[in-house]
Amino acid sequence: MPSHTWIKEFPAAVTVCDAEGIILEMNDKSAKTFEKDGGYNLIGTNMLDCHPGTSHQKVERLLAAKAKNVYTIEKNGIKKLIYQSPWYKEGEYAGFVEISLEIPIEMPHFIRS
Repeated sequence: MPSHTWIKEFPAAVTVCDAEGIILEMNDKSAKTFEKDGGYNLIGTNMLDCHPGTSHQKVERLLAAKAKNVYTIEKNGIKKLIYQSPWYKEGEYAGFVEISLEIPIEMPHFIRS
């Protein structure tokens, strides 16, 4: 069985929740990102509670539809790629993984064939 300890200090915030939105795991970057909301203490709570208004409704729809959601944001001069995707255990829908990765404001884009 492979070890997943590499993810603990991975430089992107990785948050994992179950099919109902209960946070199961966070790495160090995720805990730091959500430090004001409780950091590691968020494990065991529902991620929907961290999303107000229309954001809450969108996350509810994503959980129900088991759909992927990918976008970029910029806040305080930091640009991030947000990648939210369903994860599966033995072929059954198990919840969502959110990866939040800081990216340069301007970055090269290559088209390869």
